[in-house]
Amino acid sequence: MSKSALETLRQVNAHLRWALTHFRPEQNHCLTIKPQDFSDLLAQLLQGADCLRNLPTHAHDAPEMESESSEYRGNLERLKQFLPDIHGRLLAEKTRLENAQMHVSAALAWARASKKSL
Repeated sequence: MSKSALETLRQVNAHLRWALTHFRPEQNHCLTIKPQDFSDLLAQLLQGADCLRNLPTHAHDAPEMESESSEYRGNLERLKQFLPDIHGRLLAEKTRLENAQMHVSAALAWARASKKSL
């Protein structure tokens, strides 16, 4: 078994644990989530999948690799469970921002019209 493959999977799992905490579904707002977070998450998922796909068959049987692989699968399952919630919260935040932008535009138009009438 390649030590670098094991270390790669450990690093991927560490990042996924961070993402699972950072993207907590019980959060009420999405202000702390940045687009780069999703790019980083995707990169980590692809790296983990590539790592497991390129392991020799016998490497999957090593206890450490089996443990890391199991954790990786568990992390994927947890992400699968709450990513739809994050999607919904992001859509709600988008709607809130669009409404705020329309409000600001309407206030600006009113201010311009008021200024012209003076």
